[in-house]
Amino acid sequence: FLLLQNNAGRFDLGFSDRESKLLQNSDIFSLRLLPGEDASCLNLYKPEKPRVLRVPANFVSRGGFSFQSSEIESENPWELLNQPLENGIIPAIGDANSVQWILHSGLGQDYQITTVSGKTITFRFVALLNTSIFQSEILIAEHSFQKLFPEIAGYQYFLLNPPIAKRDSVKLAIESALSDYGIDVVSTTKKLAEFQRVENTYLSVFQILGGFGLLLGTIGLGIVLVRNVLERRGEFAAMRAFGFRQKLLRKMLVTEILMQVICGMIIGVLAALVAIIPQLLARFDQVPWLNLGFTLISIMIIAAIVSIVAAIRALKIPLLPALRSEL
Repeated sequence: FLLLQNNAGRFDLGFSDRESKLLQNSDIFSLRLLPGEDASCLNLYKPEKPRVLRVPANFVSRGGFSFQSSEIESENPWELLNQPLENGIIPAIGDANSVQWILHSGLGQDYQITTVSGKTITFRFVALLNTSIFQSEILIAEHSFQKLFPEIAGYQYFLLNPPIAKRDSVKLAIESALSDYGIDVVSTTKKLAEFQRVENTYLSVFQILGGFGLLLGTIGLGIVLVRNVLERRGEFAAMRAFGFRQKLLRKMLVTEILMQVICGMIIGVLAALVAIIPQLLARFDQVPWLNLGFTLISIMIIAAIVSIVAAIRALKIPLLPALRSEL
């Protein structure tokens, strides 16, 4: 099986001396892989048997990566993979988005898979990664993987951290030496961009639907405001008959409508904050405050324009016909 960590292993795989030297200063982690279905957002269906990765001990001790949450506060949540759990449950780590939206599970919850032999295995998510490169897999400790899947030998998944200046050279060296194995070296930046592209597509669709909803809501707001003003034309005619100036009535009407819109927006914003407060606290720095502010300001501007148009339309009604309609 493939072994890239030492010179002897690279020599057996066909690396030249020059190619082997390129990897000497690189951190290399070899992971065993249980083949299965993609558990990332690239898969539209809930996987019955997601891919499982064996995390080596040196990777666990290294730590790293950003975690969204963990069952127990720890400087290195990877070490939670080594804790024993009751009833043979296997501690596991997954990407937060994949666990929640694709696997329909969560932190501290159990997830079961059935092997080819018909054996049921129960994983428990002890920590969740935040937007990681492991969105397609479930990660478990080395000893757990060997116990569950002793028939899987060799390494099919590698993580490399070469010096920045040598990354392109290392990529070409590995793909050239291991071309017979069909290996493909992908940067973490590119891998994350692929996941992000799909998420952005979903968000764009929801944003378009939200835009249509906002458009319909704005049209409805304008219709309601104009109708409300027209139904009160007799009231405004009477006030004009009592000596109220048209300019003052217009100002009063616009202020009244804007106050209603502002109160409605405050109630709506508070209700939305209550609904999303868990996600807001977890990703406060990722909230698109500029877009939200632009949306609210746009609603205010549209409401102001509609109220002014409605006020002008209502106050242009002739005085006598409006008064007679109220008699």
